Amino acid sequence: MSSSPRAPVIVWFRQDLRLSDNPALEAARQTGQAVLPLFILDDETPGQWRRGGASRWWLHHSLAALSGALEAIGSCLLLRRGPAGAVLKALIEETGATAVFWNRCYEPFHCERDKSIKAELSSSGLDVQSFNASLLAEPWTVRNKSGDPFRVFSPFWRNIRSELDPGYPLKAPEHLPSPAEWPAGDPLKSWNLLPHNPDWAEGFNTVWTPGEAGARKRLEDFLASGARQYAGGRDRPDKPYTSGLSPHLHFGEVSPRQIVSATESVRDDIGDRNAEKFLSELGWREFAYSLLFNFPDLPEANYQAKFDRFPWREDSAALKAWQRGQTGYPMVDAGMRELWATGWMHNRVRMITASFLIKHLMIDWREGEKWFWDTLVDADLANNSASWQWVAGSGADAAPYFRIFNPVTQGEKFDPDGDYIRKWVPELARLPGKYLNQPWNAGPLILKEAGIELGKTYPAPIIDHKAARERALAAFQSLKETA
Repeated sequence: MSSSPRAPVIVWFRQDLRLSDNPALEAARQTGQAVLPLFILDDETPGQWRRGGASRWWLHHSLAALSGALEAIGSCLLLRRGPAGAVLKALIEETGATAVFWNRCYEPFHCERDKSIKAELSSSGLDVQSFNASLLAEPWTVRNKSGDPFRVFSPFWRNIRSELDPGYPLKAPEHLPSPAEWPAGDPLKSWNLLPHNPDWAEGFNTVWTPGEAGARKRLEDFLASGARQYAGGRDRPDKPYTSGLSPHLHFGEVSPRQIVSATESVRDDIGDRNAEKFLSELGWREFAYSLLFNFPDLPEANYQAKFDRFPWREDSAALKAWQRGQTGYPMVDAGMRELWATGWMHNRVRMITASFLIKHLMIDWREGEKWFWDTLVDADLANNSASWQWVAGSGADAAPYFRIFNPVTQGEKFDPDGDYIRKWVPELARLPGKYLNQPWNAGPLILKEAGIELGKTYPAPIIDHKAARERALAAFQSLKETA
């Protein structure tokens, strides 16, 4: 198809909200044609996991940041809402666009949608190209010696790590040629992505800076400080030793290639052990995406079918207590309150809170998955589903069923000074450290001096740990006996 130099190439932004190391954007720039950056709000498709509230907050600010970055290089971000295929067809007819470029998504519903759109547009004579901007390796390329997807993380990561060469990430364009006329788009505010009445995300602003610049600074700050203690300190929620890059990664404000490249550039400063441990966490993300791609029902169905027989309990009161951080177990409550206040939770505490829901309360892991999906700014279908199934024991390379975190000893081990609990459960702040993770064992006088009245100012435990553990083990044992 012949084209005028001013006939635009559409770059369809999705989970790649950045200008640097963006192969779809770079390919469009290299055509020499006008570039029309587009974002489509398409989250009403049946069967699709619609963005949760915290993700929508992040998306609003990330789109605002991307819009500003594009304007700085003489371009603009066009916003339109509706089914992606219909929006693209209408825009092509309106502008005479000759090509559509995008970077791939890997959620099952996105794969199905994109395949259909690509076939339809290509049959109409358009140049349609897709690229990998989100992963170190495409999910269909990583296979074991039998040609099957890996089901265990360690050999999966060794396979990728042995050939990992991110090369040099692409630079951001300094200028983008614009269409002769800009089509009309939606004002970002009209999408109502931000919460109001009440603004439950008010605290997010003090913690996060969505957008490519915010991602770059967070990566730089982490490599300059926290990375030096990462391998030994990443399990400490009371210390700033983790990167906090997960939401930036999900929305594509930074690429894994950029993270690998930046990490390798300071390897001598942070040490091999810290560098390798940090990169292996990128490996877990890759593993989760491989699982989701190869087992597309992972978010809804037990990876191990035997767990279909597990005797889950329905307990709305216990579920609500867990969601609100009112279980009576301080480490669990601190994590759930951090989540609500910031849209994020430390990874070690995610495991503790998930284990408590699944194994202490015996509530279906899918209930926890749904809550995290709505409340996490880094809600990611692959990571969320793979991680919840890992804790439940139903997933690939999962934690064994008999691994039941003791929230008391976990708190004592990973928050030894009590700083994390005191920050997020301030009603316990005056309690001596000896009792901070088990206030029910403090005597009446100690509780009174700390201003605590169990059952009123802070809840008594909603379940006894020993009894819960025994019940969970019996339930898991029943799976083996009926196999």
